[in-house]
Amino acid sequence: MNRWAKDFAQPTIEGMVLSAPVRLTAIQSDRAAGVLLGAACGDALGVPYEFAAPPPGGEAPRMSGGGLGDYAPGEYSDDTQMAVCIAEVAATGVDLREAAALDRIAANFVRWRTEGATDIGIQTRRVLDAVKGHRPDGLGAAVRDAARALHEETGKSAGNGSLMRTGVVALAYLRDPVTMAEAARAVSDLTHFDPLAGDGCVLWCAAIRRAVLDGTFDGLREGLELIPDERRGHWAGWLDEAERHPPAHFPNNGFVVTALQAAWSAISGTAVPGDDPGSGVFACDHLRDALYAAVGAGNDTDTVAAIAGMLLGARWGSSGVRLDWQRAVHGWERKRAADLMALGLLTAAGGKPDRVGWPGCDRMEPPISQALMVAHPDDDGVILGNLVTDAVAAGVTAVVSLCRVGRSQFAGVPAANQVQVWLVDQPGANANTAFALDQAARIVLALRDEGHRVLLHCAAGQSRTPAVGARYAMLRRGVDGKAALGEMRALLADHGYYVNEELRRIVEAFG
Repeated sequence: MNRWAKDFAQPTIEGMVLSAPVRLTAIQSDRAAGVLLGAACGDALGVPYEFAAPPPGGEAPRMSGGGLGDYAPGEYSDDTQMAVCIAEVAATGVDLREAAALDRIAANFVRWRTEGATDIGIQTRRVLDAVKGHRPDGLGAAVRDAARALHEETGKSAGNGSLMRTGVVALAYLRDPVTMAEAARAVSDLTHFDPLAGDGCVLWCAAIRRAVLDGTFDGLREGLELIPDERRGHWAGWLDEAERHPPAHFPNNGFVVTALQAAWSAISGTAVPGDDPGSGVFACDHLRDALYAAVGAGNDTDTVAAIAGMLLGARWGSSGVRLDWQRAVHGWERKRAADLMALGLLTAAGGKPDRVGWPGCDRMEPPISQALMVAHPDDDGVILGNLVTDAVAAGVTAVVSLCRVGRSQFAGVPAANQVQVWLVDQPGANANTAFALDQAARIVLALRDEGHRVLLHCAAGQSRTPAVGARYAMLRRGVDGKAALGEMRALLADHGYYVNEELRRIVEAFG
């Protein structure tokens, strides 16, 4: 473990030690934004099948709601609800090992237990109910003591309930895996005293950390070095077993070991497709296919899929998550996809937004002053615009944003009809450029099919907007990419039309 140790001065604020962030590239930021989002999407996919029959062979899981909590379609369950409790503290930049930070997480758990828990594990319920009425100061220690007492009483406290929620901890310690392991175990211990539960959280956080930084799944094996010697061999064998068997081989997945095995089996046993945009196949389809496999494991489907979703989101990024899922997913505290992404980004950034205040600002300032409001040549129900465009004036009921936007940028449009696409207008700065571009056009098509008048925009309306507008013409009318881009050029010639080389090449590659 010493090879990972790094000496650095830790800043403090209000007496609390802050975690030390790293400066992320655009692609790494996309991956950080994908951790909670991936977990929530896996959770919502698994909800309808929890402790019920999984989808029959050949049928894809759907975010149809129902389940144990009578959830709405796309609503996530306790897995993501508890992850949000942790993320709201982690996103302030504090060191999660500190007593004050653990007090705040514990307070969020208790508040969630009384105000928002649509479902709750037996063990977690007993621990949180044991500290009902405890003062905020010292609450973390009181919760941990209750977890220890329960473990001593039953001898069994290695359920999957801490693993399902702890992945966001990895984002707070991207530069320091040793400290990350300490924080993951401290957060796990709040409700799950058995060291096996802490081991699982350490391993999964190590995997998430490496996935965000390098875009690989190598961190899971790397994390074995962070496990005590006496259990390291056991975990190595359990990972080997997961790689030899399908997810359904681990049906009793309420146990932390088998839950991790089922999730890792789904990820490692699912092939990564080769990128072929012309055929509608993308490497990041692995995220979708692996989540389907996780749900197919059966039993605790939402939890296994949430666990898998954290790591898959870290590997493929928010841009690798289907936009219809992003639009649908929501849950406790009215969190939607953009909120979950913001929590992940702020955690990775040590609680600090970027130089323009994003994420978290009310509005993003446009790079130009003139509003763009031009109807798409194939569909006057699609308005091509920019950040200056007034959604109310445009008469739209849905917005598809291809750039960063503020929380109140389009306050007149229902949140459920606002879709944010991670698509950076810079060649080489996107993890899944073709997929994101294609998804953006397809979500416009879906919104139009629902009867919405749609604003499609980026910051200036000069590159990403015409690229997606061209792809929309291809889907709607069957025109080829070169012709579609030519139409966009003629339409927007007076508005600074310029599609960057990467986007142009991808649009033409769709055929």
